[in-house]
Amino acid sequence: MYYSKPIKLQPVKTQPFTDQKPGTSGLRKTVNTFKQTDYLQNFVQSIFNCLPDLAGSTLIVGGDGRYYNREAIQIILRMAAANSVGKVILGQGGIFSTPAASHMIRKHKALGGIILSASHNPGGMDGDFGIKYNISNGGPAPEEFTEAVFEASKKITEYHIAGIKGIPLDIIGEYTIDRLQIEIVDSVADYAELMESLFDFPKIKQLLTSDKFTMCFDGMYAVCGPYAKKILEGQLGAKEGTVIRGESLPNFGGCHPDPNLVHAKQLVDLMYDAEETGSSPNFGAASDGDGDRNMIMGDYFFVTPSDSLAVIAANAHLIPAYKGGLKGIGRSMPTSQAPDRVAEKLEIPCYETPTGWKFFGNLLDDGRITLCGEESFGTGSDHVREKDGLWAVLCWLNILAERGQSVEDIVRQHWAEFGRNYYTRHDYENIPSEAADKLILNLQNNMDSLVEREFNNRKVITADNFTYHDPVDGSVSKNQGIRILFDDGSRIIFRLSGTGTGGATLRLYIERYVKDIKEHDLDTQEALYDLIETAELIANIIGFTGRDEPTVIT
Repeated sequence: MYYSKPIKLQPVKTQPFTDQKPGTSGLRKTVNTFKQTDYLQNFVQSIFNCLPDLAGSTLIVGGDGRYYNREAIQIILRMAAANSVGKVILGQGGIFSTPAASHMIRKHKALGGIILSASHNPGGMDGDFGIKYNISNGGPAPEEFTEAVFEASKKITEYHIAGIKGIPLDIIGEYTIDRLQIEIVDSVADYAELMESLFDFPKIKQLLTSDKFTMCFDGMYAVCGPYAKKILEGQLGAKEGTVIRGESLPNFGGCHPDPNLVHAKQLVDLMYDAEETGSSPNFGAASDGDGDRNMIMGDYFFVTPSDSLAVIAANAHLIPAYKGGLKGIGRSMPTSQAPDRVAEKLEIPCYETPTGWKFFGNLLDDGRITLCGEESFGTGSDHVREKDGLWAVLCWLNILAERGQSVEDIVRQHWAEFGRNYYTRHDYENIPSEAADKLILNLQNNMDSLVEREFNNRKVITADNFTYHDPVDGSVSKNQGIRILFDDGSRIIFRLSGTGTGGATLRLYIERYVKDIKEHDLDTQEALYDLIETAELIANIIGFTGRDEPTVIT
């Protein structure tokens, strides 16, 4: 389909919105918010206005398939044509997982990409929608760019859009709208090729086709299902049905596409309930709405994201892409210190960054780290500039194939060597923003008085609001989470999340390090009970929020 005649364009007059400030992963709002007249158009134009090299450039466009994805893409294509973009590479059906989009940006040396996703947030007509811009390295835009976009959104008076009909998103091929070239490509093929270049596929295939090994991958009716079906069942020979909930649905099947012990209930029940099934699979995994997060499980065994990063780092030499060694490890500040202990043994640096994958970008681009991860079920490496759920699953499969042990045995041997970091996160969701802000302000005002105080035989040695000094560009990021550090290495961290669309989410992180192998079999919540009590005493969560228990515990 071609539109060969030049298009006459008239700018569309508009009024700015006051709420288009991007968070840690772009702009996330309810679908109804995005469907307001000119709302999406204003934000897209604000992005374009902040890209001086836009004319003639190549952009990657795709999303997680949630409700409003297809309509939004047609708007973006019409605006790209009107803003002199040279080429758009689009995933078939408007689909790209976030890590796949990052790979496409890098592979095609694109100016950047527009990714339509609200990640693990609920989808559907009454759910959430999101949009973010990734820069030429494939990673999320840095704060200076997102701040510029926000400032532009507050001053915008017009946007540019071509008044033409849409193109068929499901048909692979090339199209031209005025001077804009559009190439629709297989959403999975390039990413699958990348994965095959990183891992020992023949070794993994041998494992997956063995009569002694079974696995289950929960696609959560999200974007990663088709990717998992092609790679796990198609290329690696896992039996049909290994991928459950593998269809990509606009409302995620009415489920919450967040791969944790609460929302991936079907997988958790399967891995923990051997009575009904006869036996649990040897390996279980799940990914989220846009395919960048992961959950790893063994038979009746859950691997925390912090431990997963540490185990992958300790066993990276078994994976072809990382046989040459690791340059370093990056972890977000709230993530447990388990990876630090691996880095120390490997004699490589471990960087502590704020939450948000964009903070790993400079470290990756500068060659300072090879692996990185966050406690919020995100793990990745220098192969792209986003966290990557299916990549993490393949890491584990490669390690399992090489070591010939169970998930639990591998993790327990890791604890025996490095010690165990008991770790939990308590989320208090949809708190009134004013109450959440007051709680954090109260903590901020009382930090100095906490130092040297004792709680349950632990002395506070540091109480601060984490500030990150980027070792690459010298930038400083303040107020990244309140830390209470104790003399025995335990930590309590309070932070407000920027990924929700309603109210505020208070995240409480608790960590305790135990070296003695005899104490490695405690229930996590019991092992951390006194620290959880201390956190309530210090923050008065009940008093400020009215909540006597968290919404989600992971």
